[in-house]
Amino acid sequence: MRRKAIIVFTITFMVTVMVAFSSYLYVSQSLRLRIANDYDEASRLAQTLAYFADNDLPDLTSTRIDTNNPAAVQHALAEYLPMDTNLQNNLQSDTGLWDFIYDASVVDSNSKALLHSNPKLVGKQVPDRPDFLTVRNARFLQQFRLAYAPATVYDVTFPLDLNGQSFGTIRMGISTAFLRNELTPHLRRAVFFSIASIFASLLLAAMVSNFALGPLKRINQNLDSVTLGEADQFSGKESQHDEYGLVSLKIANLGRQMRDTKEIFTALKDNVDQLMSNLQDGLMLFTRDSRVVLVSAPVERFLGTPRGQLLGRTAREIFSNDSALGTTVLDAFDRRRPFSSREFIAAGGRRVQVSLDFIQEKTTQIGALLVMRDAESVRRIGDEIETSRRLSASGRVTGGVAHEVKNPINAIVLHLQLLQNKLSQIDPDTRRHMDIIGSEIQRLDRVVQTLVDFMRARELHLEEIELRSLLEDVAGLATPDAEARGVTIHQSISDEPLPIKADVDLIKQALLNVVLNGVQAMPEGGPLTISAHREGNVVVAEITDGGVGIPEDMHEKVFELYFTTKKEGSGIGLARTYQILQWHYGSIEFESREGEGTTFRFRIPISSTSLDSEPEHFEDAFIKPR
Repeated sequence: MRRKAIIVFTITFMVTVMVAFSSYLYVSQSLRLRIANDYDEASRLAQTLAYFADNDLPDLTSTRIDTNNPAAVQHALAEYLPMDTNLQNNLQSDTGLWDFIYDASVVDSNSKALLHSNPKLVGKQVPDRPDFLTVRNARFLQQFRLAYAPATVYDVTFPLDLNGQSFGTIRMGISTAFLRNELTPHLRRAVFFSIASIFASLLLAAMVSNFALGPLKRINQNLDSVTLGEADQFSGKESQHDEYGLVSLKIANLGRQMRDTKEIFTALKDNVDQLMSNLQDGLMLFTRDSRVVLVSAPVERFLGTPRGQLLGRTAREIFSNDSALGTTVLDAFDRRRPFSSREFIAAGGRRVQVSLDFIQEKTTQIGALLVMRDAESVRRIGDEIETSRRLSASGRVTGGVAHEVKNPINAIVLHLQLLQNKLSQIDPDTRRHMDIIGSEIQRLDRVVQTLVDFMRARELHLEEIELRSLLEDVAGLATPDAEARGVTIHQSISDEPLPIKADVDLIKQALLNVVLNGVQAMPEGGPLTISAHREGNVVVAEITDGGVGIPEDMHEKVFELYFTTKKEGSGIGLARTYQILQWHYGSIEFESREGEGTTFRFRIPISSTSLDSEPEHFEDAFIKPR
């Protein structure tokens, strides 16, 4: 309903109520006053008749009537009253002068009419009629119904005492027909006044609404101008404008503020959208009424529903009790109880770890935050942290031992050289033994130096390189060893650019370690495949061999320092590879089946001119083998 119609309706309704109430008071008071006056007048007439009847009594002592006999006296008076012309004339005048008097009568104690305004009823039994006092004491609505009901005669009675004894009753009959005749003119006037007042109120309301809402229409036009960015047309000082001008000026100022705020909000929204799209955790922000206002991109993957269909919907519209996740979330919203780190099966059979926290400002709840994480990724990160902790612990011990061993080795080498210089003539057997001792000491020194290098902080020389050319170089370096073992290296590399930012020597060392391990794991030869492709913001390189595979009980130890399955292996190569990938914010994982072969998978953040010079962290940056 439009505001103008509301104003008209409200004013008309108020006037109608006031007019109806005034009419009610007018009609009710008129009717009640008339009934009271008629009752009082009828009572006065009855008293007058009683007075005349008492004063006109004859002197019965001079007659033959025994005045000591009450019955004889009553009989005599009953015969005398009908012959009292004065009393008879008063009865007739009462019914003739007063239009509300229907009839008048004097009856004895047995309700027999001694006198009656209708001569035909004299000497007959007069039936009892209801007392008019009940009409006088009734409420207005009951009086109104009695007035417009079929005509009924009521009595106003007054006791008649003669010679000090109860003789009979004077009855003044009042018909309700006179009430209708009295009430109808008043009712007509009230109805006419009400209708006239309602029509007048409609006209008044229409004029008032036009006067009141006219400026609002112009203000609405100004708001449209503000929406279109035309608010600058309003200017001037506040003192130069009336109320409407002041409002228009304030609207213009508000429009400029809204335009500035909109620009800030748009920029902020773009930043938030970019942040939400890069997050790996699924975030859903709810308002106080459990309605979604913010959704990150991974939620689509967890719930199987596009973000656009989630925004603006309530928790009950998104989740259902048909799943354990929906039941838990809805129950938490109903009870306003948070929960954390619970695992559920989401869309596509994916296991997710869900937490729900309610946001409060002081003691008032203003919203809720639902966080969804890939449970497998959480476990991988945990395993990765544990592996890093073990490598760190092992490295610290190894570093300390290496430093302590290297000093004695240097001393032994020095003294061995001095001994060789002092012994000018040495027989061939002694020379051979001393050469063996020297070569073994040098080999031990190289091992110790390798351990020292493994623990030493390394400064990366990052540069943007193409991974495709780097993989070709690695394949070329490994080809001679592969051909010697009957292994054929195949390359399946995507044609699209695969730029990464990395230390060329370190990444090449990490890739070459895995390729050579694959070659050595194929004693009977066979194909070894090197492939690479792009997945979002990550470059994925895979090295697949058809070797003996890694036993399942050793999967957890593959990247641990000094762990090896080869008889002549040092157990440093894969640990070093793992460390290099961590330095580049990448990851390495593998899949292996004993007797079928192994696939190592490298994940390295892609380099882009739109990204910062430092590589970003990704969810896949730390992944444990599965």
